[in-house]
Amino acid sequence: MPKEWNRRRAAARVKPGDGRPLKPFRWWQLVSRVLFHLRLTGPGGRRIVYTVDVGRWGDKETGELRADLYLDGHHHARSKLPAVFPVEGGTVEVRMSAFGLKRCHHVTYEGTEHQLTPDRDSAEGRRARLDRAHPALSRLIGLCSLVMLLVSLAILVPQLVETALPPDIGTFNSPFDLPVWLNTAVMLGSLTAGAERALRLRYHWLLDGAAG
Repeated sequence: MPKEWNRRRAAARVKPGDGRPLKPFRWWQLVSRVLFHLRLTGPGGRRIVYTVDVGRWGDKETGELRADLYLDGHHHARSKLPAVFPVEGGTVEVRMSAFGLKRCHHVTYEGTEHQLTPDRDSAEGRRARLDRAHPALSRLIGLCSLVMLLVSLAILVPQLVETALPPDIGTFNSPFDLPVWLNTAVMLGSLTAGAERALRLRYHWLLDGAAG
């Protein structure tokens, strides 16, 4: 029930688009823009394309995280994140983490779902091409990201508990007493690992949530 209520609340935030054309993806937008496509068959067998366009850093004026939905290259709808856009045969759900998108999926009325296809020029699209061209290397990179998050979780969380625990509750001594430079390296490693996983829309509330 809470999940369905959240979906209905997100759907109510959707506003109509203004019809403006979709701007092409540029190389300098690799760290600032996310672009995903959904190709469906519409009424009468006509092929239609939905595109989800998200700015990683939010609106330039308000800082609000927002997703824009385009239909066949024209602005169709917009919504604050998390977003649930009505589309042909179901909805498109869009959610953001601290590192990028953690969900951009088409959910049909029957309940089946699949991830949208990243634009080939985007950071997510380039990561997907690496996965297709070099699957072994891709798996190794993914494994390294996972291990880095596990290591950072084991090291940084006890230190955080040690410093944040109120004195009236008790004391806790972290088993890790690392120099500042090594703590900084671990933190940067966890941020890098979280960003890599976000390129594949991989998200776990504990691992990626703690890293963010």
